[in-house]
Order: sequence, then C-alpha cells, then structure tokens
Amino acid sequence: MKVARCTDSGAPFWALVDTGTGTVTPISGEFSEWAPRITRGEGQSALRFTGAVLALSSVLLLPPIERVNRVGVAGANYAKHLVEFGLKAPAQPFAFLKSYGALIGAQDQIRFPPLTDQLDHEVELVVVIGSDTIDHDDSLSSVLGYTVGNDVSARDLQHSGPPGIGMDLSAAKSQDATTGVDPWIVTRDEFPAGSPAGVGMGTGRFLNPGDVVEAAVEGIGVLTNIVSEKSPRR
Repeated sequence: MKVARCTDSGAPFWALVDTGTGTVTPISGEFSEWAPRITRGEGQSALRFTGAVLALSSVLLLPPIERVNRVGVAGANYAKHLVEFGLKAPAQPFAFLKSYGALIGAQDQIRFPPLTDQLDHEVELVVVIGSDTIDHDDSLSSVLGYTVGNDVSARDLQHSGPPGIGMDLSAAKSQDATTGVDPWIVTRDEFPAGSPAGVGMGTGRFLNPGDVVEAAVEGIGVLTNIVSEKSPRR
C-alpha cells in the first residue's frame, strides 16, 4: 500500500496512491488517527476516504511528513560510507535532527545554497514511524513504512567546524530546500530494504546547477530533482 501527502493547489492532504491506474484517493482524518492503525497491521481497512478520486498527474507530491513531526537522521552507521570518509565506526549511535525547511518533494528543485561549493548527493532509505509509542523490544513494529530520501549535503560546510568542536551538521544538512523526500510511503508489509553506497565526496564529483538527480529504492520508486542555479548571497 502506498500513501502520499499531496496538494491540488489547496490545503495539503493525504491520499492512497494506485500507481497502476495513476490515481490518488484522498484519505479522511488526520495522519495521527489512521497511521497507527496501519502500523498495527490493519491495512487499508484503517482508512476512510473523502472526495473524488484524482489523477496522480494532477496533484503535487509533498514531502510525506507533517510540520509537527521530527526528522531524525542516524549518522555514521553505514560501513561503506565510513570507508569513503576514512572514519572508524563510532562506539555509540550518532544522530541529529534535520530542519523541516530543508525538505522538498519529488517535483521540487534542489536549491543550491550560496555558501557551498561542494553540494553532494546521498541517497537514503527513509523510515517513517507510524506509532505514537515505540516498542524498544520490537522497534520494527513501530514502522509505518518507507520512502526515498536524498540527504543533500554541503560538504565544505560540514567540515568547517573549529578544532575540538567537530562537524557542523546543521549547516551542512539543513540548508533550505535541499533534501528530497518522496514520492510516497510504502507500508512495511511490502518489502525488506537498505541504503545504497556512494556519495560525491568519495569520488570528488559534486552536484552542479542543472544536474538531474535520481534517487531510487527498489519497491518504492524514484525521487527526481533538478539542482537550481546557485543562490546569490544576501
């Protein structure tokens, strides 16, 4: 089952997506009402619908997360990525928050911030929590589903922190309108998944204005964004 956050030029709404017919059916009620029920395994029976069925091509896909929720990033937890950076695995989990203003949808441009010359892609599997409580003994039971992310990073800003302070992850990974998350959430019952290797920092090939960036996760879909012209300093 696929659910997406959409707009048809009005207020954002959630909808059930049918990629076979190319349609979306608006869901009645708040995310906090139906998402926990799907997470518990009730499937489509947890949903009520409202309004007319719309063509998928007629709506704009928004990042599938609401402003009231948090975007947490688990860092330095992928062995091949650590090798690219020349780092050792940390002794404990390393996490940070990403600002909501950094998020863009599947049809939005990646803004090229004025403060960086090393804009880098980083394809991610995004885990969406659907439960209002977390079972620490069975953490996957709290997962609603998965979507595709592109954790676009300003690498020169990331390593600009003063000695003894460390990386500046806020500047590197929370620049306005840089992080693609979309196109929809695929519920966890559909597949197992993982994140791919490879970022520009490992090859020296960074993003440039006009580049088309495609981030794909099998079983979910493709997140496609175009890099904008570099924004002027103000």
